[in-house]
Amino acid sequence: MVSRGGGRSHTMNKNFTKSRELDLEDIKGIGPVIARKLREAGITSVKALAVTPPKLISELTGLGESRAAALAAAARAAIGLSLMSARKYREIKMSMSKLTTGCRALDKILGGGLEPQVITEFVGPFGSGKTQICHQLCVTVQLPKEKGGLEGGAIYIDTENMFSYERIEAIAKRFGLNPDTVLDNIFYAHAVNSDHQMEIVKEEAPDVIEEHNVKLLVVDSLINHFRAEYPGRENLAVRQQKLNEHLHDLLRLAETYNLVVVVTNHVIATPDAMFGPTERPAGGHVVAHMCGYRVWIKRTTGGKRKAMIIDAPKLPEAECEFAITDEGIVDV
Repeated sequence: MVSRGGGRSHTMNKNFTKSRELDLEDIKGIGPVIARKLREAGITSVKALAVTPPKLISELTGLGESRAAALAAAARAAIGLSLMSARKYREIKMSMSKLTTGCRALDKILGGGLEPQVITEFVGPFGSGKTQICHQLCVTVQLPKEKGGLEGGAIYIDTENMFSYERIEAIAKRFGLNPDTVLDNIFYAHAVNSDHQMEIVKEEAPDVIEEHNVKLLVVDSLINHFRAEYPGRENLAVRQQKLNEHLHDLLRLAETYNLVVVVTNHVIATPDAMFGPTERPAGGHVVAHMCGYRVWIKRTTGGKRKAMIIDAPKLPEAECEFAITDEGIVDV
């Protein structure tokens, strides 16, 4: 969600350059008292105020909802978060640097790499290579921009206890980076249940993002705890509501701090399917609607993997092959 720290974010993108010049006190209706309440609630920047729902602002600060709505509207106006021409929007999106996967074939089907401010989902069965991709991204994000990196750190939220520092070290050496430095720039958390997973995103991640120039946030895997804790159709509505809230928190972080957000997801069988695929991504429509890019990973012959774009707003359906080696994800 938003930071509990006291400083302004230094990771805003070019779309919101005005926000770097503004303090909360510069917004109409915000004096020292309200500014202090907002900061204590974790709303430390004008951009964070602009993207936080008024109801949540009200709950966090004790302000009336109408007052919170007015402050959020004033913040949006101050940073120019309003209607714009499609041409202007194109300029903004094209100015954003994408993150390389370190695999040319995978970058190609992704339109040049992973896009910030959206959620990219890697779907596949156990052993397909989803976690390996996440490990490699934690390294490539630290590369210089001229090499496809974002010159920033990473947050890795691990729900299945699959994180491997040994893999990180090997991948770092492949890219000519110091393994210890790379590990220092990856901020790891083992989420023990769904509430803890959501708490890390809401309460802990924003401070780390601001203080350590984080450019990538990984959740591996997204739905593991939700499936275990809310089994059966009788719990489906509650599970999907919490999952929806979690995904909105992730997207809000992505937009506020110009992050690349990556989640991995399980596949589930569809035994009643008479036609079409017999497996589908877990999480239903909630995950499908919230993830901007969905990439299906599966094993093929000879130890190779195939990646397929199954849903993307502006990319055609495409596929490629890659391999997993001791040094990470590589082209075939």
